[in-house]
Amino acid sequence: MTLRIEKYSDGPSTTIRLIGRMQREHVEALKAQMKDSGPRIALDLNEVSLVDLDVVCFLAICQREGVELLHLFALYKRMDRQRAIREANKLRGELI
Repeated sequence: MTLRIEKYSDGPSTTIRLIGRMQREHVEALKAQMKDSGPRIALDLNEVSLVDLDVVCFLAICQREGVELLHLFALYKRMDRQRAIREANKLRGELI
């Protein structure tokens, strides 16, 4: 699955909804969408399934610059669950 970007504008506010797996190669496309948006931007992360470290850094910069990150906690919970599954599978492989 790749990343789908949907943009909704309401005058000065813009919500950019991200759907799927977000990786480093998607950052430039997202920056372009953000550049063409109003002064108040929110990124909806509710349907993002996976991000890499570069994306985490990018999101931190966005938040520091005033971009609202919607459903950030849910994304972190999904990432933590995925990491736990990987660790469990790794342990299972070592035990066999």
